[in-house]
Amino acid sequence: MTDTKGATRKHTALPKARILIEALPWLTRHNGRIVVVKFGGNAMIDEDLKAAFAQDVVFLRHAGLKPVVVHGGGPQISAQLDLHGLESEFKAGLRVTTPEAMDVVRMVLAGQVQRELVGLLNQHGPLAVGLTGEDGHTIAATQHRPTIDGERVDIGRVGEISAIDTGVIEALLEDGRIPVVSSIARAEDDGHIYNVNADTAAAALAAALGAETLMVLTDVEGLYEDWPNSDEVISRLTATQLEKLLPDLSSGMVPKMEGCLYAVRNGVNTARVIDGRVPHSILLEIFTDDGVGTMVVPDGRAEPEGTQGE
Repeated sequence: MTDTKGATRKHTALPKARILIEALPWLTRHNGRIVVVKFGGNAMIDEDLKAAFAQDVVFLRHAGLKPVVVHGGGPQISAQLDLHGLESEFKAGLRVTTPEAMDVVRMVLAGQVQRELVGLLNQHGPLAVGLTGEDGHTIAATQHRPTIDGERVDIGRVGEISAIDTGVIEALLEDGRIPVVSSIARAEDDGHIYNVNADTAAAALAAALGAETLMVLTDVEGLYEDWPNSDEVISRLTATQLEKLLPDLSSGMVPKMEGCLYAVRNGVNTARVIDGRVPHSILLEIFTDDGVGTMVVPDGRAEPEGTQGE
């Protein structure tokens, strides 16, 4: 007599098995490798997306990868500045950061955003450890003065990364921890603390750590082919192809794509801008054939990522 109920149970489980098998080449490829993830956009605000992000990062860790999370906190900083009666002003796409504003930035990034993220990750075990670029001299910076209308402008405590020391992060990774890094830097020359762009910080850390992949969460599907005339997303492009597109990108995408370009030109194997509005977008991008964003690869790497040519 045939056990039809048992056969049905086995059949319904097959799609799960296929998903795991599809992930196998990617698990093999990334095993033991460092993956730097820049946490930002809608995923930082939506409670369900935050929880899904934490699950993804913990999954990476248990799947044999070494995730490092870097975060900013633009919306939270703006809200806190408002509460303190401080104006949010931007020049050349960067937040003007007075000494008073820097105190708020530091408090929000290290005391609010980072603590919440560490807490979400640690719901799954004692894994995450929070630090800022100040700790262990991880990120050093000098004052960044952008050029506006041909003149260099003082926008306060906004830093340009001058050095990276990966010692603390590497020690945490060696211990099986998940470092969560706030994008604050110590000054290399004047004793101040600087606010640095989180996309830039993530790219610099990925390069210094020799990461396999840099992943940048955004609020768009990826890099569009011809926005706003078309919503066709470029799934893959080389460093040189990206460099040619940079002058025409929207201001919000520029630091993200500049970060991707810097990463792949400084030893990172792939850099990806992915849609953080999609739950579990990190797992979809790394472990399946159907990615959810744009991947940048070094020049000269012609074959698609996957099982071929590995």
